[in-house]
Amino acid sequence: MTKDTFGQTLREDLPTPSTAPELFEGVLMRRVIAFIIDGIILTIAIAVSAAVLGVLGVLTFGIAWLGYIILVPGVLFAYYVVTLGSAARATVGMQVMDLVLTPTRKTTLDGGLAVLHPFAGWLANTILSPFVLLLGLFTPRRQLLHDLIVGTLMVRRSPMVRFWRQEARNHDEY
Repeated sequence: MTKDTFGQTLREDLPTPSTAPELFEGVLMRRVIAFIIDGIILTIAIAVSAAVLGVLGVLTFGIAWLGYIILVPGVLFAYYVVTLGSAARATVGMQVMDLVLTPTRKTTLDGGLAVLHPFAGWLANTILSPFVLLLGLFTPRRQLLHDLIVGTLMVRRSPMVRFWRQEARNHDEY
């Protein structure tokens, strides 16, 4: 039984770069590009939502303009719940870059963890950027600070599907 830095029990079927290097090839660069793609999507979603609120504000004599208070956090929350909380376990940017988010601890990737991961990531990027990315160069599984704190692992999706199938076959043989 293995524990992580925070004393949580790690799953025993987690891949490592030595057992499955294809899962970790280019993950950091893919994450950066996925972040940019998601940023563009979120910017567009926020702009469209702001325009809709603007029109609604005129129609409701200013009452709808109160929605501006929660506009940005609401759009971010909705985006991450819908994307990371889905069966794909990836935002649109992550899907484009062939990435998937996997829990490292003995837990499922539920809605709470799906929202906590990007929140911790945005917070870490705000405070420590660009040093957050540097940590990924020194962790064996290319995990960033918020991955370690929340208990997640970002890997390439297509090789991960093959990895899990192989693990299932190996488990069935015993």
